[in-house]
Amino acid sequence: MASHITRYDKMPIPPIEAHTQWFDAGAVRFGVEYRLLTEAIAAAAEVEAARGGDRADPASFDDRGVSIHVVGNDEQGSFEYLRFDCFQEDPHYHYVSWRERTNEMLHLDAVAEGDPLAWALERLRTRLREMLARAGAAHIAARVDPRAVEVVLPRVAEAAYRARGQHAAAAAAARSQAG
Repeated sequence: MASHITRYDKMPIPPIEAHTQWFDAGAVRFGVEYRLLTEAIAAAAEVEAARGGDRADPASFDDRGVSIHVVGNDEQGSFEYLRFDCFQEDPHYHYVSWRERTNEMLHLDAVAEGDPLAWALERLRTRLREMLARAGAAHIAARVDPRAVEVVLPRVAEAAYRARGQHAAAAAAARSQAG
């Protein structure tokens, strides 16, 4: 397996509904959430690697940033199939296969790819169907209306950049008060 992929047999930590703004686009909906991933949060979610059952080191979790959740709706319910974690230290994205009960996390090279948030929004605009199919949701991908996605993406982008900006401003204010 490629070194930029981490495979888990646990589903990703679900979005915190109270912190997530949702945008409907037909067969899919997008959730924008500012996430903190700390030792305590990871331990509470029992993050566990699939290969060999090795438990991930919760001390390695201390990151934050905007997450964009991609949820598909079908007769079975609503399931998150893609997640873009545009984190400060380790930007990455997830392919979540509910059929196989796997969660693959692919690390981004922010030097090569640029701003992880801009990269994620561009993938939603240009590669959403292919990425949904890769996540095992070809049945959702087939129903995606590109026009509906194109209409809602500016609102998703606005919410994502606003969330990132608000948290950056709050962190700067906290640092200035502490120092």
